[in-house]
Amino acid sequence: MIRLVIAEDHNSLIDGIRHFLGDVDDIELVGTANNGHELCQVVQAHKPDVVVTDIRMPLMDGIAATQEILKTNPAVKVVAFTMFDQDDAVQQMLEAGACGYILKNSSLTELLEAIRAVYRGEKYFDPGIVLPSEQPAKRASGPLSRRQIEILKLIAQGLTNQEIADKLFIGKMTVETHRKNMTKILNLKGTGELLRYAVESKYKF
Repeated sequence: MIRLVIAEDHNSLIDGIRHFLGDVDDIELVGTANNGHELCQVVQAHKPDVVVTDIRMPLMDGIAATQEILKTNPAVKVVAFTMFDQDDAVQQMLEAGACGYILKNSSLTELLEAIRAVYRGEKYFDPGIVLPSEQPAKRASGPLSRRQIEILKLIAQGLTNQEIADKLFIGKMTVETHRKNMTKILNLKGTGELLRYAVESKYKF
């Protein structure tokens, strides 16, 4: 069971997410907050696995709250859920320690995918954002994640995104996001180059 805390200054959105999660068996909403200070207190009280937080909030923003939370709770996975798609907002949130970034115009199904992905130890970025140029370089310094290698092998076999999703029991959107991130990490120019790289590299992993 994934223990979740949500920080958002609009209670209507919290209520919407709470209702959506009512039919989800593997996630328990253990706390909510309307500002950054309250978020830090709720995290200390409930020790969640994952925190979903807006960036712009009263008293303390999501960036500062993320930094504060991870000082004392480094195992917590933080997902930004925000309207801000600017590079500097993404960069600051990643530097604060967030491992996911979702835009509010995305579906709650995608937010669910992000929560599950970061809980598994993966990173999850909304397909609608462009990662700061520094981020791919940092991630490229090490190997692709286990999940990315799995997806890369299946790409080499010619499987579609939906076929890969079905085989790995993950969402199609998760596969698409991994493909986008791998393209950036490997400094490739598009899906055609990723397919060629996958075919050429399928015996390396």
